[in-house]
Amino acid sequence: MQHLDHDRLVFLALGESEADNAESTHLGTCALCRAEVATFQQVAGLGTETQGLADLPDPPEHIWQGIAAQVRAAEAQQAQAETRWQQVPGQGVGTLTGQTNDTPFGRATGTTATPSAGTTGEQATGTTARPTVTRLDSARRSRRGSGWSRWAATAVTAAAAAAVGVLGTVSVLRPDDPTPAPTQVVVASAPLAAYGSTPPAAKGDARVLRDGQLHLHVANLPRVPGYYEVWLINPTTMEMFSVGTLGGGSDALLPLPPNVDITSYSVVDVSAEQYDNNTRHSGDSLLRGTLTG
Repeated sequence: MQHLDHDRLVFLALGESEADNAESTHLGTCALCRAEVATFQQVAGLGTETQGLADLPDPPEHIWQGIAAQVRAAEAQQAQAETRWQQVPGQGVGTLTGQTNDTPFGRATGTTATPSAGTTGEQATGTTARPTVTRLDSARRSRRGSGWSRWAATAVTAAAAAAVGVLGTVSVLRPDDPTPAPTQVVVASAPLAAYGSTPPAAKGDARVLRDGQLHLHVANLPRVPGYYEVWLINPTTMEMFSVGTLGGGSDALLPLPPNVDITSYSVVDVSAEQYDNNTRHSGDSLLRGTLTG
C-alpha cells in the first residue's frame, strides 16, 4: 500500500487543505496514516496552548539584584587578575639580563640593565640601557584566559538565573492559567489479558471515552520486530477494523471512527504486525478484552 506523503499529512493535520476523495479513502483504511495525522494534530494543539506565553511579566527585583552582585564580583576578580598580570614574575629589578628576546619585529639581543629603586641612571654604569621586550609565558596567558572564562561563566549563570526567575514568576503570577482539564467520561471499558502464547505478565486496560477516543494502557508486552496495532473485532462475525498503532510508550489515545457501534465491535485486540505493507490482521494477537459498560 502506498502511504500518503509526510508533508501532505502535516497539511491535513493543520487544516491547511482538505483531503480529496482518494486521500479520504486511504485515511479510512490505513491506520498508520490516520495515527500520524492524529499525532500531528496533538502537537499542533500543544503549540496553540503556549501562544499566551509571549507576554511575560518582569522578573522579581531580587533576581536583578542577584545578577548585579554577581557581575560586580566578576569585575572585581578581573581587576585583581589584571593587577597580577602587570607584575612579571622572575624579572627582578636591578638585575642584568644577557638573554635573547623574541619580538614581533625580529630578535633583540645584547645585555640590558634595569635600574633598581633608588638608583639613578648615572649609577647604572658599564652597560647601555635599552628598552627590552618582555614576552608573556604560556602560563600567564592561560591565567588571563581563565580569568575571562570565569567572568563569562558568571555572566551566563546570572542570565540563566534570570530566566528561571521569569518562569517561576509566570507560574505564580499569571492570572489566566487554564484550569485542569475535566476528567473524561468513560462509556465502556475492558481489562486486557495475555492471549494465545503471549507471556502471562502482559496486560492492559482499554477505555472508550465519550469524546470518541479509545485510551489504552499496556504493560509487559513482548518485544516484536515490527509494531503493535489495535483492533476492534465483532465476535459474532469476526469482522474487524484497525483503530491505530501503539507508540513506544505504555499509553495511547486513539480516535475512533464516527458512530462506531462498540456493542457490536466489542472486542479490543492488540496484535504484533510486520512492516510488510499488509493492512490485514497478522493473526498474532498479544492482548484481548471485551468492552462492557
